[in-house]
Amino acid sequence: MTKTNDNFIMLPTVDFCFKELMNNEKVRRGFIAALLRKDPEKIRRTTLLPTELRREYADDKLGILDVRVLLENGAQIDMEMQVAYFENWDARAVFYLSKIFSDQLKKGEPYESLQQCIHVSILNFIHFKDDDRCCRRISFCDEETGKKYTDLMQIQILELKKLTAKAEYEETIISWMRFLSGKSREEFEAMARSDEYMEEAYDALKKLSADDRAKLEYEAREKAIRDYNSQMSSALRRGRKQGQLLSQIELIQKKCQKGKTLEQIADEMEEEASEIEKLYQVVSQNPEKTAEQLLQMAGQDM
Repeated sequence: MTKTNDNFIMLPTVDFCFKELMNNEKVRRGFIAALLRKDPEKIRRTTLLPTELRREYADDKLGILDVRVLLENGAQIDMEMQVAYFENWDARAVFYLSKIFSDQLKKGEPYESLQQCIHVSILNFIHFKDDDRCCRRISFCDEETGKKYTDLMQIQILELKKLTAKAEYEETIISWMRFLSGKSREEFEAMARSDEYMEEAYDALKKLSADDRAKLEYEAREKAIRDYNSQMSSALRRGRKQGQLLSQIELIQKKCQKGKTLEQIADEMEEEASEIEKLYQVVSQNPEKTAEQLLQMAGQDM
């Protein structure tokens, strides 16, 4: 008999879970109201739009799942949950925001038809390292005066890792960020008691977590994210090792050009001769090669 984990709960930081939560109209309305700093009752209708970024979960590629919403006034909001560090996230966000904005106009339509487009980046890593602000809104503005030029295009960045201890009074969007970064049923339940929209989100989470098919997709997504993080860590380690080897090769090259022996080079580098002997052999036997070529040869030999 298979044992079940009755305490299992999906985490919204897994983008599959976040996207499924946003399928719930009430949850979506509560979260969008927080983003727009409005009363949820003022958000009368939100419509999910199809996106081109969704992939099959069995696929070994880590496509980013986004949620694109059309508001009653024609404005659009594109939301993405990103767990793994993404070095060029700022460029990516601007690219997709620009695409959504420009796609509004059909041939012959006037510019007056353009409505506000907002890209929301929900990041489970620190993007802005120079301050402790966890939530920011970015629009076009005059660099000298700071005066807003237009709000037709806006980027919101929510950095979950920057959340601090709960304050007595805080913006609703901060409370939603706490919910999205929750880690247990107890945390979600406590937050659900404070807000009817988060209560709806918690109920949706429980139903989703009890759905066997959804759980399989969630676990596949979790695995893809873990594998991606592992591959990135491995690539980083390899890059550091190659950088160290390249520095050693360049140093040995210079010393070999001065006619120094293995023992002399090892002494000056404060290394055991046995530790750099293979590198020394590759360098001394291929004086015509560049450091990069020698690095490739050394990598094959070591």
